[in-house]
Amino acid sequence: MFNIITIGDAVLDTHVKIDAATVECNLDGKNCKLCMDFADKIPITDSFQAIGGDGANIAAGAAHLGLSSALLTTIGNDSNGKLILEELKKQDINTDLTGIDIKTKTRYSIVLNFKGERTILSLHQKRDYIWPKEMPAVDWIYYTGLSEGFETLQNKIIKYLAKHPTVRMAFTPGSFQLKNALNEMREVLKSTDVLIVNLQEAEKLANTTLKNAKSVSAIMHNLMEMGANEVVVTDGANGAWAGNVDEIWYLKPYPVEVISKTGAGDAFASAYISAKFYGHDLSKALVWGTANSCSVIGQFGAQKGLLDKKGMEKMIKKYEDIKPKMI
Repeated sequence: MFNIITIGDAVLDTHVKIDAATVECNLDGKNCKLCMDFADKIPITDSFQAIGGDGANIAAGAAHLGLSSALLTTIGNDSNGKLILEELKKQDINTDLTGIDIKTKTRYSIVLNFKGERTILSLHQKRDYIWPKEMPAVDWIYYTGLSEGFETLQNKIIKYLAKHPTVRMAFTPGSFQLKNALNEMREVLKSTDVLIVNLQEAEKLANTTLKNAKSVSAIMHNLMEMGANEVVVTDGANGAWAGNVDEIWYLKPYPVEVISKTGAGDAFASAYISAKFYGHDLSKALVWGTANSCSVIGQFGAQKGLLDKKGMEKMIKKYEDIKPKMI
């Protein structure tokens, strides 16, 4: 039996650190663009490869915190896929549910790191995702970002949950799914125990804006009305909110130096659900998510800064004066 099975893509990320660029934004500081000289050689300061992707990141975060973790995904029969399998096994993530699609490449991306932010060039290809003939027993399913072809797995997930009511599901839709299948993502909310999204994703799912809704908590209640039992919304330097119909908590981020934001959301999500698995309440789960996220943004790569239980306790103690507040 597994504590958590993550259903989402695994990606081989090539991180590139650049310093010969500029950022141009609107007068309100929004809609910023990363700008580099066209048709020129752009110098870089470093580069490296690391495993990424929502599915792999969340599985890794949960495994670091002591959960027996498996990844249900499909990769290509290529060198990138082999590297991903090797890395997953090194992190004690079970790969028995990881299928091979011989017709498509393993997903990969180029991550441009500049001034603490990342711009990602990502490959999405339609693939034949494979649902296992026999799904292992599990406490939690975490459904997150997949590429074109996700519909097969999504239908299987919903049917599985209907037949196994004791299995709980956390959900974070991926960028491809939100862009190309928004209505299908809204349907998943009806089967969702915990929805974890950033503010922009929450606005899109709820078909509103923070300006119109007046508050993050109002958007959260909209998403609960759409079916989610519990909603978590993150908003970078503005903090994070977690709540249900009875209570909503807010926590500001820890004052850490931001090296790279790659993987911050996945780190938050994996720690939040791990806290829920261990029986912690909303406010403590919010603390775990914030601590893990703030640890990851202090490193390059989506998984390098992931905390184990001991590291979690140390991080929380270091910033014990920063506590969640009920709003």
